[in-house]
Amino acid sequence: MKLNDIKPADGAKHAKRRVGRGIGSGLGKTAGRGHKGQKSRSGGFHKVGFEGGQMPLQRRLPKRGFVSLSADDTVEVRLSTLDKLGLDAVDLAALKQAGIVHSLAKAAKVILNGKISRAVKLTGVKATKGAKAAIEAAGGSVAEA
Repeated sequence: MKLNDIKPADGAKHAKRRVGRGIGSGLGKTAGRGHKGQKSRSGGFHKVGFEGGQMPLQRRLPKRGFVSLSADDTVEVRLSTLDKLGLDAVDLAALKQAGIVHSLAKAAKVILNGKISRAVKLTGVKATKGAKAAIEAAGGSVAEA
């Protein structure tokens, strides 16, 4: 195989449609644009969603839903992740430094997912009831700020 032998597969390339080239081409006279109207003129276009002055669909329908700006502020941390972390005292800064929680997080919450076998002291990190019970059962403590 040589570089000058490379060519597209059969049927991969289509000839450009040449409009306005006479009656025999099937696309002569109006060149497939129909008769009159804005879209038949050169330079005739309109914005996406424009309905000829009628109130567009996206403005006729009511607004719905809500996107919380603070949804990503609190990050969930699993008990099993805390167990693997290998620290005795855990706070938000330690979680960020370990890469468990992203740097923009404002709070963290430990959830009951997995098991914990070591004593861990949580400070400034929230915990669910089940997670708190599991941490205390393993000999740790939870001090929420």
